[in-house]
Amino acid sequence: MISHRTTRFLAAGMILALAATGCTTVSQAEPNQGAGAPASGSAAALGVNEDARALLPADIREAGVLRIASDPTYPPFEYYDTDNKTIIGWDADMGDAIGAVLGLKVEHVPATFDTILPGLQSGKYDLGMSTFSVTPERRKAVDFVPYLQGGTGLAVAPGNPQKLSVDAAALCGTAIAAQKGSIQSLDILPEFSKECTKAGNEAIDMQFFPTQNDANLALTSGRVAGVMADSVSLAYQGQLAGGKFEVAEGPDYDSTLTGTALGKKSELLPAIQAATAAVIESPTYEEINTKWALPASTEITSADVVLK
Repeated sequence: MISHRTTRFLAAGMILALAATGCTTVSQAEPNQGAGAPASGSAAALGVNEDARALLPADIREAGVLRIASDPTYPPFEYYDTDNKTIIGWDADMGDAIGAVLGLKVEHVPATFDTILPGLQSGKYDLGMSTFSVTPERRKAVDFVPYLQGGTGLAVAPGNPQKLSVDAAALCGTAIAAQKGSIQSLDILPEFSKECTKAGNEAIDMQFFPTQNDANLALTSGRVAGVMADSVSLAYQGQLAGGKFEVAEGPDYDSTLTGTALGKKSELLPAIQAATAAVIESPTYEEINTKWALPASTEITSADVVLK
């Protein structure tokens, strides 16, 4: 998932009463900024952009539906509403906005994070919107249309008793969790662990979990000392968890673009680029960011949607 961003952002009063398991499932949440309520100046207010719609492949335009896969365990970007079946969050709102610009109905499909990119390659989904970091390795398999930028943070126990940080030297010999398929599990933690052993220190005890909820539970139950993920999401989740964990102080690591994933050489790419640019240029983009309390540092411009 996204691996990114600064943490100076959370709206006050976002508290989740957790069940005994200690997970951050938002079906247990009290009403808060964002959950369930439509964005002001909602996606429908955008109207259809005929130039972008004209770029759609004929089969998608005729079907009238855009299938968007997300892993709904990663607030504030994608998670279940209190009915435990409706996907809400930043990605859901952005997906709806892109669909509105293209004159398409959006179908939000829940999926495990590490199955989404293979699902795009097989044609199971049209888009993947699950805060995917845009990396050179991923770009070999899928195409991307950026919509945000940010960096990695480290969730730790309150007060950070072990004085951990997103730095290899601080994590050697320590149990650190991440979600399977994230750039933290695929790239950052393995690279940090290599740095530890090269320096003659003990390797990081890397533990990878199928969902972000599972990784967070490992932290709150004391099985790991930290969880590495997108800093914005981790800070948000810590608030939802009633302060059972927090993001370690320090700058984000490896700030990079995040975006919508598509199958390699998908005929949808030009339409999604045009629609994303239209949303970013509209007031809706700022409204979605404000609704989900993302800092201004995460925003990009319409010029960034086409990767070089």
